[in-house]
Amino acid sequence: MHIRDYLQLLVDKDGSDLHLKAGGPAYVRIDGELSEIHDLPWLYSEDTERFAREVLDGRALDHFESGAEADCAYAVHGLGRFRVAVFRQRGSTGLVLRRVLPGNQSFDELGLPPVCRAMAEEHRGLVLVTGPTGSGKTTTTAAMIGHINATRRSHIVTIEDPIEILHQDNLSIVDQREIGVDTDDFTSALRSVARQDPDVIFIGEMRDVETVTAALQAAETGHFVISTLHTTNATETINRILDLFPPHQQHQARLSLANALKGIMCQRLLPRVGGGRVAAIEALVMTSRVYDFIADPDKTSEIEEAISEGAYYGMQTFDQHLLNLYATKQVTLRDAMTAATNPHDFKIAVRAAGLEG
Repeated sequence: MHIRDYLQLLVDKDGSDLHLKAGGPAYVRIDGELSEIHDLPWLYSEDTERFAREVLDGRALDHFESGAEADCAYAVHGLGRFRVAVFRQRGSTGLVLRRVLPGNQSFDELGLPPVCRAMAEEHRGLVLVTGPTGSGKTTTTAAMIGHINATRRSHIVTIEDPIEILHQDNLSIVDQREIGVDTDDFTSALRSVARQDPDVIFIGEMRDVETVTAALQAAETGHFVISTLHTTNATETINRILDLFPPHQQHQARLSLANALKGIMCQRLLPRVGGGRVAAIEALVMTSRVYDFIADPDKTSEIEEAISEGAYYGMQTFDQHLLNLYATKQVTLRDAMTAATNPHDFKIAVRAAGLEG
């Protein structure tokens, strides 16, 4: 068997991830749930080792052989692009391939709230899209870049590890740089990006204090910066960024973040009634009140309250959006309760809205 056979099945089943492990069957993740593949043979160590060498490019293969794990992007004609993670486990090779959907879906196609479009139409400052792995951050940021590309003339520079979704020039010029191929690392790429006359900078992930510092500086000097973090809500996102800085720099970091930040969108994916998945979004929009809560460490814990009371600005908490998704019959009560930040309070809100049962 060839890896294409497994990827073809992943696409045919409209799955999101393919898991290949020696000593058992392959698995696909469909609408968030793992399912065993019965249509294809079990895998042995020689199969997964061969698959790894097929999908890894030269740089990634060297990294895998020296460090026992590697990531890259892999394209198959007629099937699409996949984000690949290859690793050693119990002496054999394992692979997880995530399907990257072709093209750029619109905000309406993704069912994202209007505030997402409003954030994409900013011309300067910092917008963050956050959530755990597999929550749809790549799809949302691609929709933002696609919207900018289709609606205004600008120079968009992306710095990614690896490049997942390809963007063709439309009204904008799009230059996509991949770590390890086009540049050594995020820090080096961000150090030189200002000399490339960018209007929009997309940073695949803010991983360390150097990347965060460069992103804040770019946002404060008139660029529009989009990036992602693996955080679960807006308050945690702010605290995670600030915790990267040593104590003696945190006061200045708070002021820089408060000045640069335009908004945060946090995502959780839920099964959609009838099939597929839908994103629940917590949205924070910068206001003078939010500015004060970020700048003052004693008030940062009050950010969620500001979000819950900020509907006029397009803000919403997870639980507010979940209530809307349940009211419009897009998700079940059970799934909404599971995803809710405060399940007890959410149940009370459902009862108060007359939606129980």
